[in-house]
Amino acid sequence: MDRRDFVRLTAGAIGGVAAASSLGRSALAQEGPVWRKAVVSGMLSGDLDWAGRFALAKACGFDGVEMPLIEDLEECSRVAEAAAAEGIELHSVIYGGWHAPLSSGDEATVAEGQRTLEAAICEAKVIGATTVLLVPAVVGEDTRYAVAYDRSQENLRPLIPIAEELGINISIENVWNNFLLSPIEMARYVDEMGSERVRAYFDCGNIVKFGWPEDWILTLGERIDKIHLKDYSRADGWKDLREGDVNWPRVTGALREIGYEGYFTCELAGGDEAYLKDVAARVDLILAGE
Repeated sequence: MDRRDFVRLTAGAIGGVAAASSLGRSALAQEGPVWRKAVVSGMLSGDLDWAGRFALAKACGFDGVEMPLIEDLEECSRVAEAAAAEGIELHSVIYGGWHAPLSSGDEATVAEGQRTLEAAICEAKVIGATTVLLVPAVVGEDTRYAVAYDRSQENLRPLIPIAEELGINISIENVWNNFLLSPIEMARYVDEMGSERVRAYFDCGNIVKFGWPEDWILTLGERIDKIHLKDYSRADGWKDLREGDVNWPRVTGALREIGYEGYFTCELAGGDEAYLKDVAARVDLILAGE
């Protein structure tokens, strides 16, 4: 579909869901900084249809869900309607990018990465999300760090006008991809893209292996678009929230200092309703500064 036709269509029938979500965010923003909690869709039972999954998330105390890539825009519209009916906001698309990194030296791989990233941006528009999470590069034995840096920026730039036209953020996540290993470098990478639509998606747990989350938060500052919640022990690996080495009071203190407001999305293993309610309770303690 031509992008102009897509913008026209989403502004009409299927764009109503996005407008409703935006209205809700605006109303909340008038009350001051708002922190809301969400889960990635993979934490919700795959045995349920989308309406059932959204109802489960709501019953467990979550405000939003982060969605996977769905390339069928009509299906995206149906999913958005199901979420709206349950009072759930679909705030982000966890696109990723590992399958076809923009740092690849293979033209076909890069083309696939650009195609699916554009599909994720269009999905975000349809479902009323504000963000697409991107892992832009993977450094390895066959891809040098400097090459991955330059190549990923070059291959990301053609997608920025699309994101700007549709009003969607492309937010770079810190992951274990041997790339952007310091907060100063990550800030520079985002700034060099030259668009307010390129932001940072900060994962608190991923960074413990390389540093301290509060330090990264203060360095990235207003570049941070969204937050992922995980916990990690330098001695024992992944832990339940509030049982690892993340100093959550310092994290929330740093986020208050930079004026962050928006979603805290749990990216954890899935489980039943009792498990999800426990996760939600742990997030409530974190947001309370405990």
